[in-house]
Formats: sequence, structure tokens, C-alpha cells
Amino acid sequence: MRRNKNGKLFVPHGYVAAIQCDPTEKKPFFHALPGSKSLTFGMLGCDFHCPNCQNWDISQAVRDPEAGVMPNDVSPEKMSEIAKQLGASLVVSSYNEPLITAEWAVSIFKDARKNGFKTGFVSNGNATPEVLKFIRPYTDCYKVDLKSFKQENYRALGGKVSTVLETIASLVKMKFWVEIVTLIIPGFNDSDEELKEIAKFLASISFDIPWHVTAFHKDYKMMDPDNTPAATLIRAAQLGEEAGLRYVYAGNLPGKVSKYENTYCPSCKKLLIERFGFRILQDLISPSGFCPSCKTDIPGMWS
Repeated sequence: MRRNKNGKLFVPHGYVAAIQCDPTEKKPFFHALPGSKSLTFGMLGCDFHCPNCQNWDISQAVRDPEAGVMPNDVSPEKMSEIAKQLGASLVVSSYNEPLITAEWAVSIFKDARKNGFKTGFVSNGNATPEVLKFIRPYTDCYKVDLKSFKQENYRALGGKVSTVLETIASLVKMKFWVEIVTLIIPGFNDSDEELKEIAKFLASISFDIPWHVTAFHKDYKMMDPDNTPAATLIRAAQLGEEAGLRYVYAGNLPGKVSKYENTYCPSCKKLLIERFGFRILQDLISPSGFCPSCKTDIPGMWS
């Protein structure tokens, strides 16, 4: 992604490979401006090579001859203009791994912030302390895919689990708004033992980190495992609750995961945000950030 040209180091800049206005819940951010839209952009390339990648056509462009799309030239100012036209509240870097084009994302975020938008990364969490320090002044929220708790699984994807765990701890310490996603793949990371380890780790950082457990479906080069059933997501969510996590969500199977699409007050158990998939059916938190019944502070970005 970086190249030396006549003694100068060049980085990707001034283009997008994918751009779309999504529900913010699709990122997924459940505690960030519920019901809003996020102008989301992606670039080419990734430092991981996940065989189930849904966005492989852009993420694997530098290693898979069948991947790659023609990029579109764009300026940070144009991105803010598009976000305004489409009624977005956030501008988010996603689809591929945004950290490998962090300089470009920051250029976009600087202009977006000036125009009143919140900003966010949707990332695999394979970060260095230096890049987190670099993006922090311009980034509000950060979603990490915690893909497994086993190093042998991460080795197959091209990374180290220890790096991702350190990133999550650093993000919380640096006061990004952080949400975590684990895509549950049958036979890969769906054992009770591994799910308990993930939940226990997140609880050791903060009981208030939202943990999303989401359903795998066959894609790209991973066509052998069965699609994840709703019962597995419910089991994972229950393990998260047992570990003490206050906000556990099950995604990708709307209407099939019991209460785990919704947000409840951890103190009085009142239903605060009712969801069906990416749709908000009821929101009693925004913009105050408090439970209307018992005044408990619900962590997140509500206004």
C-alpha cells in the first residue's frame, strides 16, 4: 500500500473504491446516533486475507487476480458534500481495512468534522499505537472485528490475536467510542470455551463495551461451514451476559434472536431501543443518553 518513488514514500490518497450511504446500525454501531445514516467509503487492499470476506473484490485486490475495481477520484470536500446531500450524520471508513489508508481517512475526517459530521472506523483492529494516536483527534467511534481468541485462527488470516486485543484495550483507554463484533463461524470460533474467553476479555476492559455476535454465511473461499443458526447467536449472547457485559447484541438474523436486537437499561431492565434488523422501531434514549425510568447513564453517542 505504500511505495517508494525516487526516495519519497507515497500512500493511497484521493480516491474511493466503494461508497454507499448505510444505516449506522449496519456498521454495526448500536450506541451511536440510532436511526442515522453513515456515508461509508472503502479503498483497495487489506492486511488480512480472510477466506470469508464479503468485500473481497476490493479488499483482496493486491493478492487475488479476480479482485479489484476501478477507483473513483474524489476530494475530502466532495465527500462532505455527498454526505450532506444524502442526509448522513456520520462519515465512516469501512469495507476493506481502513487503517492501511489512515492518512486518506484522516483527510476526509478533518473536512467532515468541520461540516458537523461524526466519524468512524470499521476495522480488523490490527493497529499500532502510532496510528491510533494519529487518527484519534479526528475519529469519534471505532468498531473492531474480534475474529477469534485463538492465535492459530489469526495466523490463518494473517495476523496476531495479541495485537487486536491490545488495540481494543488502547481504544477504550483513548476514549474512542468502541463496539466489538465477532462473526461466529461454525467449527472455527463457535465453541463455548472460546466465546467465554472473548466475553471475559471484553468484560475485563469494560462491562459497557457493546459486543455484537453475528451470523456467518457462505462467501468467497469459505463455502464449507454451515451458515450460523440463530440458536448459536443466542447462546453466545447469553455467555456474554454471564460474563457481565451489559450490552450484548445478536445480528444478521432479524426477528430470530429473541431480545438480543434491542437495548435495555442494565439497572431497571426497561426496553430503551427496539430494533428489527437495521430499523429503529422505538428509541427512548436519544438525545439525553439516560434511561427515562431510572436515569441510569447509557454509554454511547446519542446526540
